[in-house]
Amino acid sequence: MKPLILRLDISGTPVTWLPWQDAVSLYCRDMVGWTAGDETFTFHGGTNRKSGLRSAISVNSIIAVKRSRNHKHTYRNVPPLTNRELFQRDARICMYCGARHRDSSLTRDHVIPISRGGTDRWSNVVTACRSCNTRKGNRTPEEARMPLLAVPYVPNWAEYLALSNRKILTDQMEFLKSQFSGRMMPFYNQ
Repeated sequence: MKPLILRLDISGTPVTWLPWQDAVSLYCRDMVGWTAGDETFTFHGGTNRKSGLRSAISVNSIIAVKRSRNHKHTYRNVPPLTNRELFQRDARICMYCGARHRDSSLTRDHVIPISRGGTDRWSNVVTACRSCNTRKGNRTPEEARMPLLAVPYVPNWAEYLALSNRKILTDQMEFLKSQFSGRMMPFYNQ
């Protein structure tokens, strides 16, 4: 299984993860402006009937894509909120009791409950074990006398890409880490 390729815009801003097939397509259409990273992968195609030579293309682990005239790239300021990335952001640690858990034992807790005007946004949610979430109930941490161990925050796009990929290559992680805000849990700042 080949790893995902880190796609950047032409200025070097991380955009998304690409399957290797999409990266090969970008190379073939001459849409790769520049590359970075130490890792390269060579993919082989078919054999030319006349020459008998087999085609091959090498793809870098990090590619910056030229902007095409027909493609309007939209940047998202706030990454999508999912439990998987939330649990990663909080290093699978309950933000109330401090215990580390498996995903199946974790829940999304709204610091200010939705029923009391809270929102379902990065800045208002934390990882909580089922027991602590039940104990806190429909109260704020102060009312429940359950202080938060860390302040919830919105990850920037580079942090989100690190949170959303389980098999990041070393060179890709180093590139992303250079754009972290410094708020990431210690697991990612090693």
